[in-house]
Amino acid sequence: MRRSFKYLLRPTCKQAVALAACLEEHRQLYNAALEHRRIAYRRAGVTVRYGDQSAELKHIRSDDPEGQGRWSFSSQQATLRRLDKAYRAFFARVRAGRTPGFPRFRGRGRFDSVEWPTDGDGCRWNSQPDHPTATFVRFQGVGHVRVHRHRAVEGHVKTVSVKREGSRWYVVLSCDDVPARPLPATGAAAGIDMGVASFLTTSDGDHVVNRRHLVTSADRLAEVQRDLARRQQGSGRHRRTVARIAALHAKVRRRRLDGAHKAALTLVRAYDVIVHEDLRITAMTRSAAGTIERPGRNVGAKSGLNRSILDAGWGVFLRILTDKAESAGRTLISVNPSGTSRMCAHCGHSAKKNRPTQAEFACTACGHIAHADVNAAINILRAGLALRTVVNAA
Repeated sequence: MRRSFKYLLRPTCKQAVALAACLEEHRQLYNAALEHRRIAYRRAGVTVRYGDQSAELKHIRSDDPEGQGRWSFSSQQATLRRLDKAYRAFFARVRAGRTPGFPRFRGRGRFDSVEWPTDGDGCRWNSQPDHPTATFVRFQGVGHVRVHRHRAVEGHVKTVSVKREGSRWYVVLSCDDVPARPLPATGAAAGIDMGVASFLTTSDGDHVVNRRHLVTSADRLAEVQRDLARRQQGSGRHRRTVARIAALHAKVRRRRLDGAHKAALTLVRAYDVIVHEDLRITAMTRSAAGTIERPGRNVGAKSGLNRSILDAGWGVFLRILTDKAESAGRTLISVNPSGTSRMCAHCGHSAKKNRPTQAEFACTACGHIAHADVNAAINILRAGLALRTVVNAA
């Protein structure tokens, strides 16, 4: 299986400047290639493709030896393929009848990674293998950069990427042939109900607290954003304040990611079969503002709910849970959540009045009383086991 490994880089000041220059040159190459495609089609009706632009790289590098010529040829090809991928995605959305979103130029804050398609071609992971204490990765034009390797790399390194997040630099390795790590069977199965009051609730009655990381940092963020409003745009203070805001959001993101990893690992260790809701998070967090002719209702409340859903990080958690379940040899099943919160797990009666409050479930038919999230998780588990039976019988 393929897995990605992400490590913090420890560049020197000179190396950090070189990495920033590498990122900037690749951004300019991306924007120039986009402009080339736009002008060629607008003025001559000619469609420029990746192969055409890749063939011009040799001349671009020879004309700019101190700029584009410093960096790896293969990494520049990867940047051009990135643009080509954006075009193909645009036309796929057009054919599907969705809102297209034409590829746009990348500003300095919207281009934060460069990829080397092959380890050894313009970059080298573990470039000093005989070093007794540290690990290094070498990038063409930058040099040997120290890596904070907090865990071992598994499998065969396929591609290497460098990524900037705020003031930090990371190297991301995409590895093939990563061995699975199956866990011993437990014989247990669980359904999980995702929520805002509790991050998740299992059919066994266990609750995982929603840490609300963004809410916890809201006062500090508001204070720094007020400082930003008083800064003159383009000034040094303005740039430093923007960096402080980015650092706060990055800290929230890391905390959310850490909580998702811990919750997913707990579930994978405890259960052989895990059933979860097939959530359409994009649809659930769509704005209720409506249009000028038909304005939405309860827009403020819906906005607050959307913020709470996104702060919980359900999508990140489910993606991590999927990866960990695959590696551990666990079975992960997704089911349609429709009706699971209103149906009685005891008698099967479904009605809106069965859930008088957010946390309480009281069946109007049989009188069964339970925590609403636990009742929903039991229904989710049963639906998942029934679906598995049907699939195995087919």
